[in-house]
Order: sequence, then C-alpha cells, then structure tokens
Amino acid sequence: MEEMEEELKCPVCGSFYREPIILPCSHNLCQACARNILVQTPESESPQSRRASGSGVSDYDYLDLDKMSLYSEADSGYGSYGGFASAPTTPCQKSPNGVRVFPPAMPPPATHLSPALAPVPRNSCITCPQCHRSLILDDRGLRGFPKNRVLEGVIDRYQQSKAAALKCQLCEKAPKEATVMCEQCDVFYCDPCRLRCHPPRGPLAKHRLVPPAQGRVSRRLSPRKVSTCTDHELENHSMYCVQCKMPVCYQCLEEGKHSSHEVKALGAMWKLHKSQLSQALNGLSDRAKEAKEFLVQLRNMVQQIQENSVEFEACLVAQCDALIDALNRRKAQLLARVNKEHEHKLKVVRDQISHCTVKLRQTTGLMEYCLEVIKENDPSGFLQISDALIRRVHLTEDQWGKGTLTPRMTTDFDLSLDNSPLLQSIHQLDFVQMKASSPVPATPILQLEECCTHNNSATLSWKQPPLSTVPAEGYILELDDGNGGQFREVYVGKETMCTVDGLHFNSTYNARIKAFNKTGVSQYSKTLVLQTSEAITAHEIKPL
Repeated sequence: MEEMEEELKCPVCGSFYREPIILPCSHNLCQACARNILVQTPESESPQSRRASGSGVSDYDYLDLDKMSLYSEADSGYGSYGGFASAPTTPCQKSPNGVRVFPPAMPPPATHLSPALAPVPRNSCITCPQCHRSLILDDRGLRGFPKNRVLEGVIDRYQQSKAAALKCQLCEKAPKEATVMCEQCDVFYCDPCRLRCHPPRGPLAKHRLVPPAQGRVSRRLSPRKVSTCTDHELENHSMYCVQCKMPVCYQCLEEGKHSSHEVKALGAMWKLHKSQLSQALNGLSDRAKEAKEFLVQLRNMVQQIQENSVEFEACLVAQCDALIDALNRRKAQLLARVNKEHEHKLKVVRDQISHCTVKLRQTTGLMEYCLEVIKENDPSGFLQISDALIRRVHLTEDQWGKGTLTPRMTTDFDLSLDNSPLLQSIHQLDFVQMKASSPVPATPILQLEECCTHNNSATLSWKQPPLSTVPAEGYILELDDGNGGQFREVYVGKETMCTVDGLHFNSTYNARIKAFNKTGVSQYSKTLVLQTSEAITAHEIKPL
C-alpha cells in the first residue's frame, strides 16, 4: 500500500488530495491548489506588447506561444472541454516539489465560499503542473471541472488503513492518543489540546464531541454526493459519450454538444472499462512478478560477483606470490585491473537494481491504486478516469518489455593468469648467456555464446585470455570424426572464427583449439561437444 501513496498526493502541495478535480489532461488537482495557481490573462495585454513596452523580462516572464504546449484539437488529441479554450502562456515558477506552478496574478479576494464556488477573475488561466498544458476558464470557473470522487474514496480508505491508532491532530510533538472528536470541526483532540483549543464555551459549546472510534465510523459512513453533470448541475450522469469519452446527462444529449455523438449505457461502459482495466492489470501483474524475480536474480548476481571476485583475487595473489620480489609491481597492476572490473560489474548491476527497484515501486503503486479504483461502485466517477488509467497501465507494461528484465552484466571474470611460461623463463636465466626465446602463447578460450551448429555445419569462435601478453601467430582447430575417433586438423590460420561444413547429420563431434608462435604450441582448450541436426534446426552446444 505504501507504493500507492505517490498516486494520492497533489503535485502542487505535496499532500493528499482534498476535494480533487479532474483536468482535461486526466491529471488531478486539489480545488484549493487549482485556485492558487490560477493566472489572470488580460485581453488587452499580449506577450508581444509586454516585450515591446520595455517591461522587465526575467526567466519567468511571458514566453512565445510556440514555446508552450496548449490544448488544441491538432496537438493534444483533445477538443474543447467543458467550454475551455486554449490559453496563451503565462509567467511560471517552480514549486518546492519540483513541478512548475503558475502563481496568481493578484491575491484571491476574501470569501467564505469554497474554492470551486468562489468567483474567479475573467480570462483566468490554469496550467497543469504535471504536463504543463494551459486552459482559459469560462464563466463557471473551477466548477467546470468534474470532481474525482473515486480518488477521494481511495484516499479515505488508504488513510483509514494507515491509522493504526487515532492520534491527536493538534499536538506539536509526539501526538498523544485522541480522546474525543468534534463532529463540526472534524478534528481529533487529546484532553490537553481539547481544553486549550476547543473550550466548552461560546460558539464551541454547541459542538458535539464524540469518542474517536465513533468519529472514525461517522467519517467512513458519510454519504458521498451524487454525480452531477458539470454543464447541467441539476442533472445526473445517465449515458456515456463514446466520442468525447466522458459521462453525460440526458440534457446534454437533447440540446448540448453531445446530441450528435454516439452514446452508450453508463452501466455497460462501466463494466466494459472495468473489464479492460482488469485485463490490463493482469498483464502488468505478470510483469511485476517477473520484475520481483529479476531483482532476486540481480541480488544473487551481486553476491556471486563478490564471491568470484574474492576467489579470483586469492588465485591471483597466490600466483603472484610465487614469483620473485621484482614482480610485486606487476602484481599490484593486475590487482588494480581486477578491482576495476569488479567495481564496474558491481556498479552496472547495482545501477540496474536501483533502476528496476524504482520502476517496480512505481508499478506496484499504480497497481494498488488501480485495484482500489476498481472497488468503486460509482460508474460515472470511474469512467472519468478509466481511460487514462488503462493507457498508463498499458504504457507501464510496454516499458517493462523493452529489455528491462535482462541482466546488463555477467558474473564471470573473463580473466586468467598463466605464470608457467614466465617461471620457465626465470629458471632459464643464466649469468653467462640470456636466452632470447619467447614463451609459447597462452591457451585460447572458446566463446560458448558464439559457437553453434546449423544443419550439418558448425561455427566456432575463440579468443586469447585477457591477461595474455604473448601474441599468437595462428590457431589450430581440431575435430574428431563424429564417432569418438582421433582428432584431425580442420583449420590453421590467424582468424578467431571458423565454420566447418560437410559434417554428418545427427552426429556428435568434439572440438578443441590451440595457439602457436615461433616458440611452440600452447595447450589445448577445453573440449566442446557439437551436435549436428536431424533436420534443418539449430542446437546449442555444451562444454564437455
């Protein structure tokens, strides 16, 4: 449930939504926050006239129209919504939580009305702090935006589930347990705060104080307002406009702008959208399950990288300690390379863990929020947000499928140290004569991920060990006869990849590789088992 909390907070104030309204872009705002970010846009003063008049220009001054995304039928996919039209750009600043907030052009007048009912200046503009789309309000002001009753219900249930014990809401430090609740103030008090802030005299003497448990029940059982049309406040939503994707009332169909649109029954569309959201959640749930398993895999990779690193460093130190003191500097260089590879692998895996954890948290929050929305029995409120939620769920599912659940790093260290040629050279040192012969090359490593068989041909790839300092002049590839017989040379050359054709179908071949230079020939690599096809298919290979 904690992951869902991000879905329940207003982008402006950072607190839980209070009386949220739905903008045409499907984002939500508190009514109070929506009024706070209203901007008055005088018709007589345009952005160009302000610049031409020489008024002060700052980073938050008026911008060109082409630098601001406005709602229009051409660029946003939305037509006019509830009587709102596209708005010119307005001065902006950034709020403490990082989103752009458009401050009011003048202080709001003192009023006892709610933010939705209080009058707003003419030509007021509101900009969504999340997608930065701007709209000019009509005469209805904020009442033209529908209320998100589904979100209110989800927030109520979430807050009730989080409140393990009822605490006083006025204690400054370490809130004490509440003893009463005022039904008129809708506030929980402890005894000291009740005596200090809610004395039983004057107008407060008529307030009714009830036990905290009864107050919680009254909050939970408070009736929710019936959904009404934003254009016709006396009419309830009865149908769903397929073209505008919004609930409408009977009067909208008779004389409003939806008269010529295709409409369907509200209950039928409610069930259809619930089904679509449930199906989308099933796919997203599978992705979330895969992501959890992937995180376990990544954490195991971290442990395995640590173990491999310790084991590799121990072998490297043991080999370097067998050499004379003159090789200590070289040992330090080799350890530095191993540590660098170690840190690189850990950094890549940890970065992927961090990225996947954040994405999984967001996905889990969205899933929990959607599940809470599905519990709502308000068809109209649900249909107001269902399309946006379905798009978000599909988009989140698609984001998980673009290689996100594939490790970016392997746990193996493709490093090896062969000190036998160097020890042999040291043993051959003589005060009378220094032999100038170079050591034989290191044993090549077959790259299993690039080796494969197709029909009756086999492709093999190999490379020199990363720590090898002795160059190889060429390589010798050998295969047996497919029946466990003797090996024979099938390739000699400088290339590190070879394809052998003309093999028998449905046969098992053993392959090995060695390197050579002027001094001699290296040891053979590990033997690989190659299985040719019975038909025209490809088979993976396995090390012997």
